[in-house]
Amino acid sequence: MSAVAATARPASRARRGYALAALAAALWALNASIARSLLDDGLPALRLTQLRSTGAFVVLAAVLAATRRDLLRVRREDVPALAFVGVAGLALVQGAYFIAIDRLQIGAALTIEYLAPLVLLVWLRTVHGRRLRPELWAAVLMSAVGCFFVVGAYHAGSLDGLGVAAAFASTLTYAIYMVGSERAGRRHQPVTTLVWAFGFATLFWAIVLPPWSFPFDRIESATHALLAIAVVTVGTLLPFTCIVAALRLIPAPRAAAIATLEPALAALFAWLLHGEVLAAPQVAGGAVVLAAVIWVQARGPDLAAEAAPPGRRPLAGGPAPH
Repeated sequence: MSAVAATARPASRARRGYALAALAAALWALNASIARSLLDDGLPALRLTQLRSTGAFVVLAAVLAATRRDLLRVRREDVPALAFVGVAGLALVQGAYFIAIDRLQIGAALTIEYLAPLVLLVWLRTVHGRRLRPELWAAVLMSAVGCFFVVGAYHAGSLDGLGVAAAFASTLTYAIYMVGSERAGRRHQPVTTLVWAFGFATLFWAIVLPPWSFPFDRIESATHALLAIAVVTVGTLLPFTCIVAALRLIPAPRAAAIATLEPALAALFAWLLHGEVLAAPQVAGGAVVLAAVIWVQARGPDLAAEAAPPGRRPLAGGPAPH
């Protein structure tokens, strides 16, 4: 009986990790539709990114200060790594993404960004020596192909060099965020990792985009204020908490593979909420992404092989891997 229970515990942890990663993808996808109204009404994309980071930090810091101040404390040697996750993994991934979609068609930008799980696998295999199952590589390749069709990247047309560079920068910084958060999760609760990371992201944007020049007139109406609150809570706090919690339960490569549900779900929400029509290749691409995600979940992770090497001390002694 005890052997059965011991076997069931890792399986149960993996299922919870997959569920949290899928929920994060769904919330990020919903956020795309919520944020679209603010962007369409004139709020600059980078200011929206600043709003997300600053709002999330203020809410998290206030809640923890009032209820669990112990969760605000971290060791001094952990601060540089948390700063790295906040700037490279939160601020820059969103900033690079918005530059990419400003200079490329959205489909092309999203397709390049969702090469991140593949980049992550290559990095973990070559740099960290993690043993990754062949079916995980195949599933990630499947999801990349599915994302290509879901976002309609086959209509990309000519590509802008700076836009392509920004899209690849977004891919790299997303992989950095996943690995850094995975390692941070072994030392801190998800909310601790997030409050510090969002704090450093907020500081970064305050330097780049001074808060006193923020276009508050774009969110002063009741409707826009509610949308802004939804972007901070539903589109930022909840999904980032879910993905960091998932990284405590499953390895980063699998969480990243599950997160590729986001463009498929974003297309679904755009159809439901904005009446955007999905072409047959987009529907087929969504089916491929879903099949890849199911494949990842069907074969349980080899936690000992896929997780970070146990001999390497997480966070302390330097920044997260990049």
